[in-house]
Amino acid sequence: MTYSPLQFLDQPSGLAHVPGPSLPLYAVRPEGLGACLAALPEAAAQARLLGFTGEAGRVLLYADAQGALAGALLGLGNAPESIGFGAAAAALPAGSLWHIEPGGFDPERAERAFLLGAYRYQTQRARQADFAQLAPQRAQAQPRARILAGSMMLARELINTPPNLLGPPELAQAALDVAQHFGAEAEAITGAALEANYPTVAAVGAGSARAPAVVVLRWQGSQAGTEAKLVSLCGKGVCFDTGGYNLKPGGSMRLMRKDMGGAAIMLGLASAIMALDLPIRLELRLGCVENSVSGHAMRPSDILRTRAGISVEVGDTDAEGRLVLCDLLHEACGAQPHWLIDAATLTGAARVALGPDLPALFSNDDALAQTILESGLIENDPLWRLPLHAPYAAWLETPYADLCNISSKPMAGAVTAALFLQHFISKNTHWAHIDTYAWNDATRPGKPEGGEAQTLQALLAAIEGLSRPHAM
Repeated sequence: MTYSPLQFLDQPSGLAHVPGPSLPLYAVRPEGLGACLAALPEAAAQARLLGFTGEAGRVLLYADAQGALAGALLGLGNAPESIGFGAAAAALPAGSLWHIEPGGFDPERAERAFLLGAYRYQTQRARQADFAQLAPQRAQAQPRARILAGSMMLARELINTPPNLLGPPELAQAALDVAQHFGAEAEAITGAALEANYPTVAAVGAGSARAPAVVVLRWQGSQAGTEAKLVSLCGKGVCFDTGGYNLKPGGSMRLMRKDMGGAAIMLGLASAIMALDLPIRLELRLGCVENSVSGHAMRPSDILRTRAGISVEVGDTDAEGRLVLCDLLHEACGAQPHWLIDAATLTGAARVALGPDLPALFSNDDALAQTILESGLIENDPLWRLPLHAPYAAWLETPYADLCNISSKPMAGAVTAALFLQHFISKNTHWAHIDTYAWNDATRPGKPEGGEAQTLQALLAAIEGLSRPHAM
């Protein structure tokens, strides 16, 4: 890449670079519109004339007595803050500078949604018109908004970057750059060391001229002692997935730059944890590979050795994500984390079951699952739990190895993929697996078409709760 996506950690989109005079933005719900207009008589006549009722995402600009732009009303409707504020940066005049007036909403979520609504991937095309921006002197009052928005933009940018610019080496380097940015320990394992310690990651990446890598990052909060809770994150980083010898059809291959979405989301989450200096210990593992077709690529019916010593028959080379994760998960369990969480764009079956907006959550721990689900509802970043239905594990049996990487039945594909991963989780590890789409098919308020950091907000809120005294 010719730029660093780390730019968003210091300067998220929608946050002005320098302070300056800013205009007031009043966000209102329908039931509060009357009181707001009573306090802003200069806006009242225009609101009546234009039929402004406070519906979510609608903006009303109003002028002062001299006809100059004096401020704006932003409708919130009865929707979460993320809808109205997510639309604001695009709806307000391009290049204008604003501050959010206090109101009946969460100010941190409001600023976060405004910033996220100003993000677009533009590095490979002529820049579009600038969005409205928030005054930086006001935004400093909500540092978590800036941190979380920047971390989500980091993940979005990585997912959006085309695969000729972001291969396994570049993804690994981005993770190393994030580690350096926050003073974390990190290394990228490649070559013979990768083959010895992460044999299934090496097998998936063997068909590509771009060498695979595993990045391992370790960090400890400034207020975290040696007994602080350890949170371990793992992400699938398949920078492009052809399907291997089980080649995908062309239509299914077009979005496969997003197949590293799990790694991007976990890296963004790790950056937010470190920027907020949560009092925990953190480990992050990313499997950075490309699944290609060549004379060196793995074949259907190959038998692979895993780090755990479990043998796996390759039933389908397009079921590579679980092979990338299984070695990472096994190693992560060795450190006995309090929570182990992985994210991956793992199965089309999860999308068939839940659609693009609801990542599937699997967990061997009801308390952990409920914490994540509740955090998702609070943050308007929802997930839906699917079962680890044990009888389906028999569908992964094969006479040639301990496991097959695909099911013998064409049903419950997301469930059987999760059951495959569970074989590599130690008995006492509290584990959650997220099967995500990591993409917006169309632009909506705060969610531009392209890569999306699904579950990042929910997971961060859950981990923040874990870091508080007397947490589970």
